[in-house]
Amino acid sequence: MLHVRMLTPADRTEEVVALVEGVTGTTHLAVLAGAARDPRGDVVLCDVAREAADELLEVLRTAGVPEWGAVTVDDVGLTLSRRADAAEEAAPGEGADAIVWESLVEETHEESTLTFTFLAFLTLATMLAACGVIIDSAILIVGAMAVGPEFGPLAGLCTAIVRRAPRLARQSLAALLVGFPVAMAVTGGFSLLMDWLGLFHEARFLAARPQTAFIWQPDAFSFIVAFLAGAAGVLSLTSAKSGALIGVAISVTTVPAAANAAVALSYGNWTETRGSAVQLGLNLLGIVAAGTLTLLGQRWFWSRRRSSPSGV
Repeated sequence: MLHVRMLTPADRTEEVVALVEGVTGTTHLAVLAGAARDPRGDVVLCDVAREAADELLEVLRTAGVPEWGAVTVDDVGLTLSRRADAAEEAAPGEGADAIVWESLVEETHEESTLTFTFLAFLTLATMLAACGVIIDSAILIVGAMAVGPEFGPLAGLCTAIVRRAPRLARQSLAALLVGFPVAMAVTGGFSLLMDWLGLFHEARFLAARPQTAFIWQPDAFSFIVAFLAGAAGVLSLTSAKSGALIGVAISVTTVPAAANAAVALSYGNWTETRGSAVQLGLNLLGIVAAGTLTLLGQRWFWSRRRSSPSGV
């Protein structure tokens, strides 16, 4: 269940209540007259089954509630109520399959914003991967994958394509197109510094690296794995199963490929630079293609589910 709180002027309260009551899957409706101070008016509360939340939010937005009032949505960890059980049964579909688009857009908007924190995480992950490349450590490569924050803007781009949200698309592209070059430039400088300190060695970089050679040797599986990981990542976001994102993060070689390209470029090794760049491009393309197709499929499936009288 989700808990929805609405602030509304007193003269619009009955309209909002009618909108809530008109959506199947809502319950625990309450009105606190005069409780709101900014904006001044009433507070309307209700719980809604996750599978009915998108419909409710769409109705409220169409009616203009966010413009002259406010709508806040919170997850409810536990609800002990027969009415809540009845609301979930009445709502079409299953909560785990439902997409709350407003929540997805807001989450991807936050995760895809180009901030100092985003750049710091991406840069540190790339530098960590550079160390893994030099010492041929699969453990460090996996750790760098887990630290990298790049899936946020990739998911944001997928969402922007499906929802036709140019602002979110620009924001996501900015994070990727600025973030990766900055991270690679800093990692290149880091590689030169480590080489000057005697900790990185070109001979070691050029030697056989059985644990990490795949990073700059892209093949068909590079795209396939990225595609599967992209689909899994988007599903984890839309179903609120964030734990699956860790598995997604360590399945794709975006950050390691960027790191290998930066180190290779610092040593003037164009072969590995090109191979790493292709690996990076294939991974980014695979994730965006899979994520977009997954969201389109979910939207199609859910629209059929909602339009079906039986909800099946």
